Amino acid sequence: MNDVTESSSGPLSGDRVLVLAILFVGVVGSGLARWFLGNAGYPTLGSFVFVSGYATMVFVLWYGWLREMDLTGPGGR
Repeated sequence: MNDVTESSSGPLSGDRVLVLAILFVGVVGSGLARWFLGNAGYPTLGSFVFVSGYATMVFVLWYGWLREMDLTGPGGR
């Protein structure tokens, strides 16, 4: 009997898919919103939406994954 279990370290684990989705929405989604708003005659609003979307993506990635990492050098201070 072959017992197959789902591994969380696979190439498309849940965390990796979530990070990719956040990156996609943060970059592509806010870029598309900027493009549509720019074409509609609102370039300043489009730039604001892009910058705020990109900054929100960076914050979410930092808060969700990078904040908990212990980034110490070899001295351990």
